[in-house]
Amino acid sequence: MLTLDVMNRISLTALPNAQKGVGWILRTNYRFPPTYTTTKVENFDRIPKRPLYIAMNHTDRFNYWPFQIELWKQRGEFTATWVKGKYYNKPATRRFMEATNNIPTPSRGYLITADCHRTLHKAPAPELYRLLRKATEDGWSDSELHEACREIGMKREIDRLLKTPRSILGLEFSPFRHQFVERHRELFRLMMDRFIELNDEALDKGLRIIVFPEGTRSVTLGEGKPGLAQMALRTKSTIVPVGSNGSDKAYPGNNPFSRGGKILYRVGHPLTPDGELKDFQISEPYRPFTDEAHKYDQKFDSVTKLVMERIGELLDPEYLEGQSNAVEGTDRFL
Repeated sequence: MLTLDVMNRISLTALPNAQKGVGWILRTNYRFPPTYTTTKVENFDRIPKRPLYIAMNHTDRFNYWPFQIELWKQRGEFTATWVKGKYYNKPATRRFMEATNNIPTPSRGYLITADCHRTLHKAPAPELYRLLRKATEDGWSDSELHEACREIGMKREIDRLLKTPRSILGLEFSPFRHQFVERHRELFRLMMDRFIELNDEALDKGLRIIVFPEGTRSVTLGEGKPGLAQMALRTKSTIVPVGSNGSDKAYPGNNPFSRGGKILYRVGHPLTPDGELKDFQISEPYRPFTDEAHKYDQKFDSVTKLVMERIGELLDPEYLEGQSNAVEGTDRFL
């Protein structure tokens, strides 16, 4: 699981040898039929030679890997990538993620689902998840949460969550000393504090941070989430939009080896703090992902909309047509 201990021990490096190793393996995979794979990056020179955020659509599990290889081969530059907390659930995958310079994103949804899975031995039902999410976002009392769950027939489940002493992903919970909702809110705060530190560390080390603003995989471009905007405005960073085309055909499933094909990345014009992001800059310090940051939601939403529009301009029509096929519900956290 992605726990506080795991978050705290993550250490990023400016020269990630594991990224190089993956690159060498994949380059071999790309070279011969039937897996022959070509990768092209249009307008690579639009990416400034400085630490920044790269915003990319997320068509498949591996669509950022070929881009990382080209960034290394052509420019000698390396990345850190925002990845879901669920990729830290299994020891082998967790070790790989830690070695290859990834930054896990501990969303409220992941923390709630992982705690329920550990305590109830199953993911929360949609009705229970909705109430747990609402309670932890709005700061309900435990009694308010208990009553709401009782009304929808979830008394047994909420009793176990409220009365079982345990470590909630690394944060001690004792029903005799702690309030369940407040403990979850504290866990989210501690996790996000470390997430912010890791982003600062990545930028300080000269890394390019790859972010998928949709927050999930979908062949068709979906709506963006405001996390990237919150971080980029806080750090006054440039955002470079990148459109990934063709990777979903090379990587249609969970196999990290390409089936072959043509992958095309189009790089858009950078959105800079003194350019198109100028009107959205926030002069006073703020902490992303906190209740206090909500007063800037209009700016975060505007930047997110702009980024998604720019990514959309870089995609072939097939990635814009139809409804998003993103995974919904708690399945996306497991």
